[in-house]
Amino acid sequence: MIPRPASLRRVTLAIAVFALPLFSPFSAAEVRTYYIAAEDVLWDYAPSYPDNVMHGMEFNDKEKVFVEGNEKDRVGHRYYKSHFVEYTDARFDTPKARGPEWEHLGILGPVIRANVGDTIKVVLKNKTAKVPVSLHPHGVFYRKDSEGTHYNDGTKGADSADDQLAPGQMYTYTWEVPERAGPAAEDPSSIVWLYHSHVDETADTNTGLVGPIIISRKGEWDGKGKLRGIDREFVVLFSVFDENKSLLLEKNMEEFAPRIDPEDAGFQESNRMHAMNGYVYGNLPGLVMKEGEKVRWYQLALGTEVDLHTPHWHGNTLTSDGHRVDVLNLLPATHATVDMAPDNPGVWMYHCHVNDHIEAGMMASYTVLPKAAKAGAKPAAKR
Repeated sequence: MIPRPASLRRVTLAIAVFALPLFSPFSAAEVRTYYIAAEDVLWDYAPSYPDNVMHGMEFNDKEKVFVEGNEKDRVGHRYYKSHFVEYTDARFDTPKARGPEWEHLGILGPVIRANVGDTIKVVLKNKTAKVPVSLHPHGVFYRKDSEGTHYNDGTKGADSADDQLAPGQMYTYTWEVPERAGPAAEDPSSIVWLYHSHVDETADTNTGLVGPIIISRKGEWDGKGKLRGIDREFVVLFSVFDENKSLLLEKNMEEFAPRIDPEDAGFQESNRMHAMNGYVYGNLPGLVMKEGEKVRWYQLALGTEVDLHTPHWHGNTLTSDGHRVDVLNLLPATHATVDMAPDNPGVWMYHCHVNDHIEAGMMASYTVLPKAAKAGAKPAAKR
């Protein structure tokens, strides 16, 4: 072997050292920090009341069971709830504006997202009046001090501080995003998980403390809002929020139905809100796209054995795990990521196909604008 001159060896070494970060699998890894508060809100399941958006007319007697307030036997369409709200920094003075692309999230907390290889840090503050909260994620990698779940797991002191935050308290959760938290080989470029409070999981989620996590393959999300190759993203949670099991039931009764027996069967039925992102009877806003765009839908479910949901899109089809579909199957705490290339302009029904859920208001619509449409234009509804 002919030895190379020392100067050439130095140049070769310098090039190799300079180029190394470009090929390192960890070069694009980031720490994604979110400032999220749990706080109380007076939530409106049906802002259109007394009009039913889906039918273009007033609610009928069967539908009024879920939306009409009556001091004798019903709360109505507005309930006090607690939900997650994103803030700009750890002072928790300024809520972070929710962009129009996330208008449809409704009662859901902010989207927590990252690429594979990243680290997620969530600074959580409990700003509710009296609800103890925590933050428990699905899918990502967490240690015992960031599980956010209250049970007899043998942890004490600092390792259990994540389990329960009293009003006014703060805690920072750290979650890693290894390969097993992101899309598998047959998945699309991003997948969805849930996060929610887990002090009393049943009561906490019925109160409204739930949100989505979106994990992308390394480099697929730009860290600002754009997912490579996708024009729009929509996250929808199908859930029967059982207000009878909400931590704020007593407050809602005092405010809206002070003379009712909470064990009354009719009252209990009226409090089971069959919602999509916390909206019923066509009130879910913001599901607007354009013909020919690449649209990703993240579908979630949560609840009890009643929460067997079959999301159905009228007018267009989607791909799921390599199959062509217009209906999906969801069970409580499950998730699905599906893609749509809308080719059929119009205002189209989008709903759970379970008959009882349709009657109770688990329905919405989405709009596909024609390619030539001007911004803000909407076609007439197709029937």
